[in-house]
Amino acid sequence: MSRFHGRQPHESRAIQISFDGLTRVDGSARFSFGPISALSSVSGPIEVRLASENASQATLDVLVRPLSNVPATEAKALAATVRGLLTPSLILANNPRTLVQVVVQALVPSTASGPKRSNANAVTAAVVNASTLALLNAGSIPMRGVTCAVAVGRRKDTGTLVVDPDDGDGALDADGCFAFMFTRNGNDVQSRCVWTNWKQSTGDKGVLDGARELAGRASGDVYAAIYASVDDMSEMDSRVALPVQKEDTIMEDDGTNDDKMEI
Repeated sequence: MSRFHGRQPHESRAIQISFDGLTRVDGSARFSFGPISALSSVSGPIEVRLASENASQATLDVLVRPLSNVPATEAKALAATVRGLLTPSLILANNPRTLVQVVVQALVPSTASGPKRSNANAVTAAVVNASTLALLNAGSIPMRGVTCAVAVGRRKDTGTLVVDPDDGDGALDADGCFAFMFTRNGNDVQSRCVWTNWKQSTGDKGVLDGARELAGRASGDVYAAIYASVDDMSEMDSRVALPVQKEDTIMEDDGTNDDKMEI
C-alpha cells in the first residue's frame, strides 16, 4: 500500500548525510530523514574535570541543544537516552581518566505545544544517527559497532505498521523509536535491538514484534547509507573506518575484551 508521497510502509523519508567539518571539534556530521535533521559534534578524548573522572574508562558526556532557548527537561531526557544507547557501541576503557563529549542539536524548531509524537521519534532517530556518524568521523574513540535508529508507527485507520511516519500517515495508535547496533565481520553483518520506547494502546505483543522486525529492516537501510558515506569519507581521511570484529573474537561480550576490537 502506497503512502503519502508514494512511500512504501518499509521506506523512510530521504536519508541525507553530510560531514560539515565544524571547527574546534574532532568530528562532526549531519543526518536527515527528509526535513527532520540533526547536527552532532564529538570532542575527545580530552581532559576531564576531576569530579567526572573515571579511573577505569573514559567518561561519555552527551549534550542535546534545542534549536532555540536553553535545554529543558525534554532535551536532558533525550541526552540521557542517547548516552545510554551509545555506550555499548564504544570501547571507553582504552582511554581512562578522559572525557568524550558529544554535542547534538536537533535542527527542528520546537513549538509551545511540543512536537507531535511521530516527529519526536523521528528527531530521536536523527539525533542517534548523527551522533554515530560524528563518532565515526572523529575516529578517535574505538567502537564495537555502529548504532542506527528509526521511528516506526501504526496507522490508526488501517492498522498498517509504517517506518518514519509523518503527517501524511494520519493518526497513530502505536509508535516509537528503535535503535539497533550493527557489527561487521567481513561480509557478515549482524544486528541486535539495543533500545526502544515503543508505546501502544493494546497489550498485543505481536504488534511490538512486527514493529521491531520492520525497524530492523529500516535500520539496515540506515546502516547501508552510513557505510557508504563513511566509505567515501575514508578515501579522504585514512583514520576513518567502520568498526570490524575479528574472526577469532566472536563471543559474548562480558566487558573484558575491549582490546580485541579494531577500528
